Amino acid sequence: MELSRALFEAPSEGEILRLAMHHIAAAGPYRAEAGYLQVDGDLVPSPRNAHAHTASVDRRVRELEGQDGPVTVPHWAWGWALGLRGVERLHGYLVVTSRTQPTGAQRSLLATLVWHTAAALSVAFAQRRQREDALELYRVREERATLQQQLISVVAELGNQRAVHSLMADIAASGGGEEAVTRALHQLTGLPALVEDRFGRLKAWSGPGRPDPYPEPDPARQGDMLHAVAREVGPVRIKDRLIALVRPHGEILGVLAVVDALSEADERTVFVLEHAAASLALELAHLRNLAEVELRLHRELVDDLLAGTDAASAYARSEAVGHDLHRSHYVVVVEWSNRAADDSFARTVGRAASAVGMRSLLTRHSGHVVLVADDRPHAHALHEALARETGTRSGTIGVSAPSDSVPDIPHRYREAQRALEVRLKSRERYGTTFFDELGLYRILGSGADHQELETFVHEWLGQLIDYDSRHHATMVETLSRYFDCGGNYDEAAASLAIHRSTLRYRLQRIREISGNDLTNVEDRLNLQVATRVWKIVLGGSG
Repeated sequence: MELSRALFEAPSEGEILRLAMHHIAAAGPYRAEAGYLQVDGDLVPSPRNAHAHTASVDRRVRELEGQDGPVTVPHWAWGWALGLRGVERLHGYLVVTSRTQPTGAQRSLLATLVWHTAAALSVAFAQRRQREDALELYRVREERATLQQQLISVVAELGNQRAVHSLMADIAASGGGEEAVTRALHQLTGLPALVEDRFGRLKAWSGPGRPDPYPEPDPARQGDMLHAVAREVGPVRIKDRLIALVRPHGEILGVLAVVDALSEADERTVFVLEHAAASLALELAHLRNLAEVELRLHRELVDDLLAGTDAASAYARSEAVGHDLHRSHYVVVVEWSNRAADDSFARTVGRAASAVGMRSLLTRHSGHVVLVADDRPHAHALHEALARETGTRSGTIGVSAPSDSVPDIPHRYREAQRALEVRLKSRERYGTTFFDELGLYRILGSGADHQELETFVHEWLGQLIDYDSRHHATMVETLSRYFDCGGNYDEAAASLAIHRSTLRYRLQRIREISGNDLTNVEDRLNLQVATRVWKIVLGGSG
């Protein structure tokens, strides 16, 4: 409004244009590249025009012949020539550039500034004509009255926008989160409002019509939707929803939407939705930063616990981050086939652990995510929660035996790694394995004498391994699968993708090559243990 007053009080058309060019940055990330005034049918450039690209910009503006249109300026991503129009004529041009594509709100502010400038120029030109022709004065006064009415409408709209800004700022300051934003959006628009995470799971809903139960998201469809909305500027209508991305710093954290089954949304609804999404993005980014600080503190403590540290220091640091390290703890190691063990996946694991009630410290270590939890994890809960978070069940979790002291944690970490390793090399690679349920595999751990284990394997499987090497066969693997299936011919043949008669033939050849009798209890036990050692400890190598 102060700029509008200054524009209307400017002594000349040139001064009005100068003020508009000088204050263009108030409307957004803009630069006034050039300005023109219409004088006696010709466009006269402003003395403030940039000189670097004067000729090309001047030529382009004249080509537009009074229409708005794009202007290309090197090193600037966006450029536009905006006509300064009165009721009856074009008063000039403002050529505006920006290093980024303006948002809808920024374009609205730019349009408002252009309107004000055009209005001021109209008044200035009218006053000049007033001195020349008394009859013209009446028409100019009518024009001025019309423009003032338009200005009143603009002021009213700005007042409405200011109220929206104020409400969203109050919500952000109060830390109300998704519930507060959706509640305010519903109050301002009268439409049901909702927030989903980036995977399509509902986080907040305000207003009538909430589905119960909420539909389970389709990962492929959700990904297509996010890409479609991300390609557009501002909210996008998809079926009965008007959707805006919650995207601080380019990373999509979720979507904010209103349900508009009757297509009632107008420009005001779009404006409110945009600003609500921006407010929510700021708050979620703040929460993300706090979570990253907390994660770093946890990570440093867990790294020291896994490497070995003194108990007094560990207890003091755990109290500082709000964790009781005096309880019995379990070390949990997590790997997921489609996710690298980066900060993003660490946060995902942390969210899943919190969702199932696990109180834990967390870090990334040696290519996997490690939790130090203060209670024995449920056999399936963490894996199920991570499957929902990642959209796939292809993950493996290893859990140690309980640790009752800080110095014991490095040893428990090795146990968790062992449980993970055994699970990854088993028939069912994905799921949760507890070290204290490994049975024989606890004896076959990394602490066993490796040379002795190799000798044992060579004694019972050496001839078969040599045969496989010479003939590119899979006799040892066949025997291992046969034992894994409990001696069931049908199941073993199916797991090897061979016919039952082929399996019988191979088992007969195994008896002939090795000289061992599979019906003998002692031979059978030793052969089964040898195949386990060959596969788990020696990695199935020759």
